[in-house]
Amino acid sequence: MLKGFRDFIMRGNVLDLAVAFIIGAAFGKVVTSLVNDIIMPPVGLLLGRINFSNLYVSLNGQTYPNLAAAKTVGAPTINYGVFINTIIEFIIVAFALYLIIQAAAHAQQALSNPKPPNAPTTKECPYCFSTIPFKATRCPDCTSQLTEAKSDGKVPSTGM
Repeated sequence: MLKGFRDFIMRGNVLDLAVAFIIGAAFGKVVTSLVNDIIMPPVGLLLGRINFSNLYVSLNGQTYPNLAAAKTVGAPTINYGVFINTIIEFIIVAFALYLIIQAAAHAQQALSNPKPPNAPTTKECPYCFSTIPFKATRCPDCTSQLTEAKSDGKVPSTGM
């Protein structure tokens, strides 16, 4: 039984999931700090010096100077400012995941559909073996007519 559990844990998918979970938790903390410390202060300033984390409604009818004071006395509150911060965090995380998924899909498509090789732009003259433009009908070096040349590179017979 322990061997089966060990085999399950050592599978690549479980380890990848564990790493992704840990990185996701750390990313969540970074996004929370981004929202609370970087984004919301300027937004609050633009909206008249509002601190969103202090926006709440007291359900017992009493007023408190801030949310921390209401929580200290155990007053029931609806913390809609904290909810707004959480919504903004969610939007940032969702957008970051969208960008990651788009990049992965683009990379996977690029790997599965390689570009076809470019058409040749030059060819070799079958008479003098110099490199000439692909669409040339006469060789600029030996002045041979190339419309009679075969695609296999052999020199056509001149009938002499």
